[in-house]
Amino acid sequence: MNEAMIKNWNDTVKEGDIVYFLGDWAFGKGSRPAKYWMDRVQGHIKAIRGSHDPIDKSLKMLEFDELIYKGTRFLLIHSPDPDDPKLTKKQKSKLEGWHGWIIHGHKHNNDLKAYPFINGERKTINVSAELINYHPLNIEKLLSLCVESIKRMETINNKPERWQ
Repeated sequence: MNEAMIKNWNDTVKEGDIVYFLGDWAFGKGSRPAKYWMDRVQGHIKAIRGSHDPIDKSLKMLEFDELIYKGTRFLLIHSPDPDDPKLTKKQKSKLEGWHGWIIHGHKHNNDLKAYPFINGERKTINVSAELINYHPLNIEKLLSLCVESIKRMETINNKPERWQ
């Protein structure tokens, strides 16, 4: 799986591309460190710390970031849940005051009812690998879906349910 994900990444991302990685470079006892994986993938990586990522100042991981792209505001964060006990005060505060779209990981495909690929009611976009075919998602591709008009879209492969 890891080798397939690296191939998918490097087939999609070119050296000059900016990539936001929304956390959890590795998981489980005996996993390779985050730096090992970062060194194997292309692009300029802006890493958001995940719940399984170490606190390592040399990796320069962010707690979250904001992005305005073609007039749409996005908060990029690992966990979209302000009640998540692993969030810092700064992350909780940011989530509670945020009114734009939230792009996140963390939920994987464990709670598709609340956290599908796109949830227009919550204004969340779940880019966990399982929901986007284990490929990085280009923001142009995301915006081409007209996210503002989507009520719900379970995975990137599903037809979106649009607002009436």
